[in-house]
Amino acid sequence: MHYQRVLTIAGSDSGGGAGIQADIKTISACGCYAASAITAITVQNTMGVEAVHPVPVSVISGQIRAVLSDIGADAVKIGMLHSAEVVEAVKNTLEVFKAPNIVLDPVMISTSGHRLIEASAIETLRSELMPMARIITPNIPEAELLLNREIRGQADLPDAARELSQNDRISVFLKAGHLTDDRLTDIFYNAETGQLTELLSARIKTVNTHGTGCTLSSALAAMLARGMNLDDAARAAKKYINEAIISGAEYEIGYGHGPVDHFYQLKFKSEF
Repeated sequence: MHYQRVLTIAGSDSGGGAGIQADIKTISACGCYAASAITAITVQNTMGVEAVHPVPVSVISGQIRAVLSDIGADAVKIGMLHSAEVVEAVKNTLEVFKAPNIVLDPVMISTSGHRLIEASAIETLRSELMPMARIITPNIPEAELLLNREIRGQADLPDAARELSQNDRISVFLKAGHLTDDRLTDIFYNAETGQLTELLSARIKTVNTHGTGCTLSSALAAMLARGMNLDDAARAAKKYINEAIISGAEYEIGYGHGPVDHFYQLKFKSEF
């Protein structure tokens, strides 16, 4: 028997709601084995990010090599990469191992508005790492940074997704959560088939939205690791994050933006 394996390359969140911590919870909840390479240690909680301590580039590359040379991976999720040097190192290391099913979440701005990437790294991410990805999962502010233009509303999302695909080289899951509509319509553009799919859900009234982007991209990577095609993986990841938000909506943890309920499907019925 073999595990379906997912390597997550991302920053650590001391509050546990986003980053590596959210990724490992999500990958595990979605039935896969999670391995990790930490790119930065953040000082954060539900109120926001106070500081970011970068991990040395050689240590980041070393973590990736250690996992891929031994455990291997059926999919790779990439999150917070704070500098151009880190982006290059991750790209070069993944190329050596011909890593499959790369899901790139271009983490640039935290839920609380803290910028998590150096300006010089954005172009490197766009030109060097994005073409390696099978799919990217930007939210609207991240898409605007990558496109260097404003997205005004729902009607702009399909064209934005196609433009982000870089001439149909990269599939795009463009998240609509930053819009103010009561109904959310995420856009999934499958660059391998040229098909565009609208993924609808009702807006859930809750402050517990910390780590939703990390969670969605990790779920997507897990579904691809399990052998799903892109369309089915996108639908399954959307269903997972939506139900995790619904299940966690009423919990109170911290004083700011709490996490989603990653293990909503696992509710123990007896006490230990």
